[in-house]
Amino acid sequence: MNTFAALIILNGYVATLRREVRDRLGDNDVGASTLELVIIVLGLIAVATLLVVAITAAVQRRVDQIN
Repeated sequence: MNTFAALIILNGYVATLRREVRDRLGDNDVGASTLELVIIVLGLIAVATLLVVAITAAVQRRVDQIN
């Protein structure tokens, strides 16, 4: 049997087993909740804001040195 074909079949078996285990355990929470996503987005916005403030302050300090 071709190795590639054997890997495809094995991958199918593994996917089927994972689905069976997930169905039996009732673990349907496979992604991030809306609240988690909101917290992550707010954190990224805060980091971006801090970077903008730091870069603006650095540029302003250099402009003041030139004048």
